[in-house]
Amino acid sequence: MTTEQRIPTRLGDGSRLTLTRSEIRSHIEAGVEAAVTRSHVPPLTTDETDHLLEICASPARFSSVDVGSEVVLSIDGTGGQLVAGRQGDLLTFEQYLGADLVELYHMDYSYKAVKTVLPFEQQTLKNAQQALTVPVQYGAMPDLGRYSQPDGPVPNWSELLPLGRVAEARAAQEQAADMAARDIAYVAEGVWEAGADGVDLDTSGAAGDADFHAALTAVREIRHRCAHVGIEIGMASEMVLGMHGELEWEGVRLAGLWPHQQVKLAAEAGATVFGPAVNVNSTKSLPWNLARTLTLVKPCCEESTIPIHLNVGMGVGGVPMAVRAPVDAVSRAARACVDILRLDGL
Repeated sequence: MTTEQRIPTRLGDGSRLTLTRSEIRSHIEAGVEAAVTRSHVPPLTTDETDHLLEICASPARFSSVDVGSEVVLSIDGTGGQLVAGRQGDLLTFEQYLGADLVELYHMDYSYKAVKTVLPFEQQTLKNAQQALTVPVQYGAMPDLGRYSQPDGPVPNWSELLPLGRVAEARAAQEQAADMAARDIAYVAEGVWEAGADGVDLDTSGAAGDADFHAALTAVREIRHRCAHVGIEIGMASEMVLGMHGELEWEGVRLAGLWPHQQVKLAAEAGATVFGPAVNVNSTKSLPWNLARTLTLVKPCCEESTIPIHLNVGMGVGGVPMAVRAPVDAVSRAARACVDILRLDGL
């Protein structure tokens, strides 16, 4: 009796795992089923699952798309690693790592914090634009939690909700969302005046539906103030959590929205790039996580009217949750997303 060859792959935490080809197929099928069951989207086709199997079952160290199938590589958080100074880091990503779009950011990565140091960020951005060729955007998070006590001015809804004070918790989130939207629009207008090619509202929805509402409101205001600026919304999760539960945008309830529903609201608000995010399960395999990601995002790519740049990095988009994600897993995730989703960028 011939024993099936065991193929090296990864778990969602980056640790090494070996599976047979038939086991990889079963993991892919289970990942697809997990996505379909939760979000009620169509499953991947047989051809798509077969192609994903070939990518995941390859014994090669590195996997890549075919020549001519490359997509735009946009990287958030490229100007603050403090390796060679912020401008030096941007240049490194442009000239050594091949980024097509880079992002300047402040270490706090929160629009609330950036508002207090905006003149310094404007000067840094202006200097960077004089040195780089690729587009330079400015990014931070809506970061709604910053507006709650004890650090912020409004009551803390995470403390109110367990006490059953639901109405007060909702009111606090609405107040925080209004403040966040104003701060985001203020910073965006400032960096646009300093020469930014775009602004990124990264990890939108991290604090739930009020956080996503703040992002959408800010995008609409930014588009009103700065008609030609690029605006990217990068999500925090595959589903918008209903921390408030009743917030709506143009008649659509935000809680429970999946990527193909999120992107329609982002485009309507005025975003020019949408970055869906699908979090990995660190206890599941790379094939399982990739299959689930592709299934959830495929309808988003098919229905979107704006470019899709899927979040494919530490802990999202099938990439293991590790500070230095293994290249075999990253390259397979990137290739699978490009080959099967036919998206616009990563």
